[in-house]
Amino acid sequence: MSQLMVSICCAAYNHEEYIAAALDGFLMQKADFSYEILVHDDASTDNTAKIIKEYEQNYPDIIKPIYQTENQYSKKVKISSAYNFPRAKGKYIAWCEGDDYWTDPLKLQTQVDYMEAHPECSLCAHAAEQRTADGKLLQYIRPSMHDKSFSVAEIIEGGGGLFATNSLMFPAALVQEVPDFYIDAPVGDAPLMIYLALQGDVYYIDRCMSAYRFMAEGSWSKKTYNNDAKHMEHAARMIAMYQEIDEYTEHRYAAAIHEIALFYEFMIWRLKRDLKQIRSDKYRRFYNELTGKEKAGIFIKAYFPFLLKLWRKIKGK
Repeated sequence: MSQLMVSICCAAYNHEEYIAAALDGFLMQKADFSYEILVHDDASTDNTAKIIKEYEQNYPDIIKPIYQTENQYSKKVKISSAYNFPRAKGKYIAWCEGDDYWTDPLKLQTQVDYMEAHPECSLCAHAAEQRTADGKLLQYIRPSMHDKSFSVAEIIEGGGGLFATNSLMFPAALVQEVPDFYIDAPVGDAPLMIYLALQGDVYYIDRCMSAYRFMAEGSWSKKTYNNDAKHMEHAARMIAMYQEIDEYTEHRYAAAIHEIALFYEFMIWRLKRDLKQIRSDKYRRFYNELTGKEKAGIFIKAYFPFLLKLWRKIKGK
């Protein structure tokens, strides 16, 4: 029997429309090693758990689920670090949420080959597609046009969107204990990437091997980005997280942390429709990066909110 090399960690909640694609992407992997699939269903209220059980029955030696009877995320529990990372038996962990999926059958083999040849690597990522919930291609998550090593500062400034979460692979031993700033954070990807970057080298493979669904039904992105109050709360908590990371790293990356914190400050002012603030010299570079459509949207929301309500009413018919 080949060595158990990878533990695929998958968190699912109300993903009945997507979970089969995620599991199929795991099961299609072609590798010269074995792997396990650790699925955590967070007390879904739809048929997600039922679908997982069907796969579990067909692949009982590979798929190892946890079925919660009470939702843990609502209790502020970090699902991956609390339930999936600790039970990982593989040398490496590959991360993919239940509403995302892998597209390349050699994804695991490609990343394991690199990490085995480079033991100093603490995080390996790759390019990914960003798609709508129904599968329409939006763009590519591709932070470099070639294979590249990323510095800690680049990881910090890049934020959680630098790499697709479903592209990440890292040594399981590094996440058996995680720092408080990860536990306290409002998200899981950004703080984990920073923590792993502090442990070794980060390497990006410029090969598209997965797909990330943006604004999938029930997803964190849809719940947060469609609610200004929640979006502002999230931005404020992200600033607090980066301040905590600044203390943890003894201010070695203060410049990068200052830059990403400014971005979240800009986001808050943008959500408040404060044109004076977002056009100020302090945030000018972020404002200049907005598209004409985004700038027009801010202007309309600030001065003509009734037009936005009218447009939404017409669109809803």
